[in-house]
Amino acid sequence: MSPLPRHRPFLLLCGEQIASSVGRQVTTLALALIAVTRLDAGPFGASALMALSYLPGALLSPFAGLLADRARLRALTVLLTVLQTLVVGSVPLTAALDRLGLPQLYVVATVSGALTSMLAVSLQAALPRVVHPGQLLSANSALTGARTTGQIGGPALGGVLVGLTGASTALLAACAAYGVEALLLLALPAALDTPAERRRPRPGSRTAALRGGLAVVRGERLLRRQVLAGAGFNLGSGAADALFVLYATRDLGLPPWQLGTVYAAFSVATVLGVLLARRFATTTGLAAATRICAVVAALAIFLIPAASLLPAFPALLGYQFVFGLAATVWAISMTTTQQLITPPELQGRVAGVVQAALTATVPVGALGGGALAAWLGNVPVLTGGATVALLAAARLWAR
Repeated sequence: MSPLPRHRPFLLLCGEQIASSVGRQVTTLALALIAVTRLDAGPFGASALMALSYLPGALLSPFAGLLADRARLRALTVLLTVLQTLVVGSVPLTAALDRLGLPQLYVVATVSGALTSMLAVSLQAALPRVVHPGQLLSANSALTGARTTGQIGGPALGGVLVGLTGASTALLAACAAYGVEALLLLALPAALDTPAERRRPRPGSRTAALRGGLAVVRGERLLRRQVLAGAGFNLGSGAADALFVLYATRDLGLPPWQLGTVYAAFSVATVLGVLLARRFATTTGLAAATRICAVVAALAIFLIPAASLLPAFPALLGYQFVFGLAATVWAISMTTTQQLITPPELQGRVAGVVQAALTATVPVGALGGGALAAWLGNVPVLTGGATVALLAAARLWAR
């Protein structure tokens, strides 16, 4: 068993996480700013953009998990990343031709979300094939730390590029990051191109194969409760996230550099969460770590509507820091629990089922929040979203 710092395939995955997080952070920020500042999207339009980026994950993740168990995994991840580069790169191209509109942004958000979701499921299935089971907690912490390294620079880079060159041009930097990601994935061991499920699938067995992942989630009480709580949490936080850029720029008047700094604060907190996750989860137990951190993360969301009463920039910095710290430890603990429970040949399908359940409520919350905000205003909807997230997190404490 090679130590993780000298484990080449694992180090390649860490590099991939840095590159992918930079690309995704710049993409998310730039698309939202294009919709709000250039194309005059309202609350529902901005929420729809976020909802469409999550909806494919809810629909396709179980099938992506089945594909990850049966396909050549390295080739699959490289293909997904190359397609991501082409899809995101279409925005600056059409902007240069002065043909960019909201319908194209919605298509890009949908396709990019589908590719991101499929890649996330594939990489979750790949990790247990790269490291020893006893290294999974440390490996998940390290990968989260690598991803956070990119997230620290990504929002700040995106904010600076948007301010200097415009949001559509900033997406070229995201495309460059995706290109680096594809090269790192291509360097992974060729053994990953051997399917995890080595039996030849029987005709008509696809439905039964998909049910295998669902059976693991339903049969493991701890995992089932965590997934249900996470889905409810994402319903409330999805409404808050969908309105965040619109609320911060129009209601609170944050300039792009402050918005980028606010997102970067989340990443700094995530680094701290990575450093604390292993010790905290080992000391309290994986289940206790998820319970505690879920409630803390939900409470942090209340700082978003509170920013309308407090100094806005510090309040949003506080939200991102506390939320980032708690959510990171929660995610690491929950992912490690899932991977330890799941049989090797079902890693992709279980990851797909879990991701589908966790992301299905995000577009519902985003669209519902956007529709209600157009009627009630942003602050009441943000407060309601935080309340829903807290109630869902509190369910983890019920007997």
